[in-house]
Amino acid sequence: MSLFSDKLKGLTSDIFSKKEKSVLGIDISSSTIKVVQLGRSKGKAVLETYGELALGPYAGVDAGRATSLPTQKLGEAVADLIREAKGTATACGVAMPLSASLINVIEMPDVGEDKLKSMVPIEVRKYIPVAISEVVLDWRVVPRILADTARPDAAADEKNRKAEVLTVAVHKDTLTRYHEVMKVANLVPSFYEIEVFSTIRASLEEDLSPTMIMGLGAGSTKVYIVDRKVLRESHIINRGSQEITLAISRAMGVTEVRAEELKRTYGVVKQGTDTDVAEIASLVLDSIFTESRHIMESYQKKHSRNIGKVLLTGGGIMLPGIVERAKTVFQTDVSIADPFRKVEAPAFLDNVLKSVGPDFDVAIGVALRRLEEEA
Repeated sequence: MSLFSDKLKGLTSDIFSKKEKSVLGIDISSSTIKVVQLGRSKGKAVLETYGELALGPYAGVDAGRATSLPTQKLGEAVADLIREAKGTATACGVAMPLSASLINVIEMPDVGEDKLKSMVPIEVRKYIPVAISEVVLDWRVVPRILADTARPDAAADEKNRKAEVLTVAVHKDTLTRYHEVMKVANLVPSFYEIEVFSTIRASLEEDLSPTMIMGLGAGSTKVYIVDRKVLRESHIINRGSQEITLAISRAMGVTEVRAEELKRTYGVVKQGTDTDVAEIASLVLDSIFTESRHIMESYQKKHSRNIGKVLLTGGGIMLPGIVERAKTVFQTDVSIADPFRKVEAPAFLDNVLKSVGPDFDVAIGVALRRLEEEA
């Protein structure tokens, strides 16, 4: 799924010449760092350790708050987390947030990949607000959804058919910053990729049918549509689970810490006579779900492809009653992602890993790709 394989290797100072026994997946957001270390046994990925670190205290603010740490301090935080998690590997892959990239699906003449190599960089300039020389660009042709050849105009469509090209651009300064962070942490990444591709790798099964992945984070919600195992659309909704916490805090006159506790305890389930939390949470959550549903309906109308599955992931979705609420809004099959199912782990950790899994989908996806490089 990743569009970043060879293009970013030029930014790494040392690519491994020997196979590593263990690898790390690093996921850095504005509020947390997550790490997963995987090994391999009998051809299977094995979970060795994982951990999460809040960045707020490094910036002198509360845990859970967004930060903008300098490179040195961010690198130190990564190193601290790996040490606390008892990580031993230095081989790693790194995920970058969707907001750090520009992803577009553009329509081009279907002239073959050789000719597109010179055409895509010219066409994509229309969608990038900076000089093309300032970004690292990668792209791939999106597999076509088969047309209905029985239609009268199908032959004409085939003759004049276009190719859809998925393009990803990341500013070189962003990549340089990430690489400097890894140097401070004494890690050697072999690739960087946008988090959406890590999420898809960790969360989806081998399914060709259209699926919408909805990642509910603290400050924002990411919505991805994947069809035939290929990313077709990506969107950011600038509201997340933190908005639920703030709404509960304001409406009930409690601290944000207490509001967070109430949110996680009651979610959107009305319990007894105390229905305030559920009603407040439902109002915020429904607005996010409704905007996501509009994205889903737009795709279905444009491509005449029914999205029969919605997959919930991200740290904000572990709320009581959220799946039932989502089913009511989306009117389709809804489930919670379980990315740890793709790795071997001790049975006694099953319940813990299932509860934290949606929050580690990106880190797991990155680690799985890095481990595959060592196969």
